[in-house]
Amino acid sequence: MALTSEARTSVPGAHALTDCLDRNAEMAADRYSITFVDYEASPDGLARSLTRAELNRRVTAVAQWLAARFGPGERVVIAAPQGIEYVVGFLGAIRAGLIAVPLFAPGARGSADGFGNILADCTPCCVLTTSAVIDHLPLGVRSVAVDDLPHAPDAGHRLPAPHPDDIAYLQYTSGSTRTPSGVVLTHANVLANAEQAGAAYGAADPDAVSVSWLPLFHDMGLMLALVVPLVAGIPAVMMDPLAFLQRPYRWLHLMSSNPCAISAAPNFAYDYCAARIDERDRARLRLDDVITLINGSEPVRPASIDRFNRAFADCGLRPETHRSSYGLAEATVFVSVTEADKAPGAVAFDRAALGAGTARPAGGGPVSTLVSCGTPVGQHVAVVDPAERTVLPDGAVGEIWVHGPNTGQGYWGRDAETSGRVFHAALDGATGGLPGSGWLRTGDLGFRHDGELFVAGRLKDLIIVDGRNHYPQDVEETVENAHPAIRRHHTAALSVPGDDGERLVVVAEYAPRSDPGDRDPEALTGVLRHEISARHGLALHRLVLVEPGSVPRTTSGKVARQACRARYLDGTWGDLVAGHG
Repeated sequence: MALTSEARTSVPGAHALTDCLDRNAEMAADRYSITFVDYEASPDGLARSLTRAELNRRVTAVAQWLAARFGPGERVVIAAPQGIEYVVGFLGAIRAGLIAVPLFAPGARGSADGFGNILADCTPCCVLTTSAVIDHLPLGVRSVAVDDLPHAPDAGHRLPAPHPDDIAYLQYTSGSTRTPSGVVLTHANVLANAEQAGAAYGAADPDAVSVSWLPLFHDMGLMLALVVPLVAGIPAVMMDPLAFLQRPYRWLHLMSSNPCAISAAPNFAYDYCAARIDERDRARLRLDDVITLINGSEPVRPASIDRFNRAFADCGLRPETHRSSYGLAEATVFVSVTEADKAPGAVAFDRAALGAGTARPAGGGPVSTLVSCGTPVGQHVAVVDPAERTVLPDGAVGEIWVHGPNTGQGYWGRDAETSGRVFHAALDGATGGLPGSGWLRTGDLGFRHDGELFVAGRLKDLIIVDGRNHYPQDVEETVENAHPAIRRHHTAALSVPGDDGERLVVVAEYAPRSDPGDRDPEALTGVLRHEISARHGLALHRLVLVEPGSVPRTTSGKVARQACRARYLDGTWGDLVAGHG
């Protein structure tokens, strides 16, 4: 059997994302649409807002400027600091009939190579940014400051009418900077997923307000902080991610001061709040009116939920406010969520059985405790044998497949890769009313238990730390190039569980002819920690240095990452750990 929900395919009266701008401006034009709280301008936060009518006018003015210079379907990168100009630039590009590409501000994340590789992949006609950071953009790229563009539209300038199947934007996945992949999302995809997520998270409440610190270039941040509020017609309040990291109290304070808040964050953020917000600040918070707190983007840990709920119980926080969710950029973002008004269920499964491919509640011995990701809204989810392409029974671990109006069209410029391998996959002998074709292969492992979806791991060994995906081969390349004492093509970058989320462990062989003087574990740890942090924004938790020939390999000669991970977790390499963070 599969998890399924009636498909939601359209928003009434809207054919494109920007149609919602017009609708909102016609209804309660003076109601605030977006508010950015700037903690850099003031430690207490300086709020800057646009009404629905003001946002519509500014977006239309930017769209007219763009449409007069570029043709339909050309790409426009948005590379600006978090704020109103980012929103205006993103929506302006879409309204102009161009394809928006939401990215991070120059120098804000990752390496310059990552930014450059994405520009090379999508070949934009221009980059929209702000006057504050325009000088930091690469030379040779036409860059325009949104705040320098007209703020009022020209009444005589008509813009093209978008079609639901037109591409709205490219959502670049956050794992690899070497081979960036931009998910192609149409207006129909985006509207469908906004309706699905809005219905799931409570955006239909007339008093609801979105509160977010998530970056707008991230799929969850873009959808929950901007797109869902726009489609649902509710206000959006946002802040910069750095402002949250500097003082997490600010996020909860915004929810406290905006009753009926809907918000989202990766699992690490809930642990971070519980650890960093002191008793004095907690006494100033009232969280009893929060509608939904979404936990997604990385594995949800029951201990994190418990710590957060205990820490803020006296603030009126209801445990059932917490909602565990599953999604991915290839499905726009949202796939499934736990039931409203019910705390997410955590189930202890037999660890050995789970490793062997069967989810069986624990009856003694080692356990793996997983949190339910609930059920889908407006789409189908099937757990599939990836080799046979058949739907597996309840309790069997397989690859999670998704089918719905929200699944993307493919990866930009990668037709061979998208056809059948990730997008547009077919089931063999589909039954039970399931579609036979058009499935998205997520690459994630999961299973069904008691009618709900549980995510068990990743087929492709993705490393997910602090809500960001990292491909292990990229980290391994950095490690192998960092020092001549490290043997090339004999390293493994792994993600292992820790008290505060996933952590990075690297297993590396010494080079066979390396100088004995270079085999200083502490010195190597320092070098690798610096290089990994600089190139990937990751903290190295443990380095395991082993003799040549020690790293296990598959029969085809590839490094067996899962076998490396098992040896680390069972303590086989305990005496070889060189350092920790």
